[in-house]
Amino acid sequence: MRLSTKGRYAVMAMTDLARRQDDGTEGERAVSLADIAARQEISLSYLEQLFARLRRRGLVLSLRGPGGGYRLARSAAETNIAEIVMAVDEPIRATRCATHGKGCMAKGERCLTHDLWEEMGQQIQGYLASVSLQDVVTGRLTQARTVAA
Repeated sequence: MRLSTKGRYAVMAMTDLARRQDDGTEGERAVSLADIAARQEISLSYLEQLFARLRRRGLVLSLRGPGGGYRLARSAAETNIAEIVMAVDEPIRATRCATHGKGCMAKGERCLTHDLWEEMGQQIQGYLASVSLQDVVTGRLTQARTVAA
């Protein structure tokens, strides 16, 4: 199982956006996608597609005109990583089953390890829902790992 490029890039871009808003370098101005694309080394056209989805899900606000770009719709502390991934991607799923009603085996049965992988996917989803953009921006994840060790 892996997180898709869409999900990874969306989280990278949203973290960049949150950092720019929090450190005051952009002030009250919106952040341009071209700037995010350059800093994060992500294709501008790809970011435009991702931010259209993020905007539709209410995670970012777009401002047009001179000084236009994007701002977070809510604070970084109120925006969790799972929301970002879900806005641009399908849910993170570790099973190979396409839908809940149909199993992953040729005859429609569930494989022996189905419940294991399904639970793992739910654990990952829960973890991503527990991490805010603010946690990522401030490095709280690294601090928590250091304290636990």
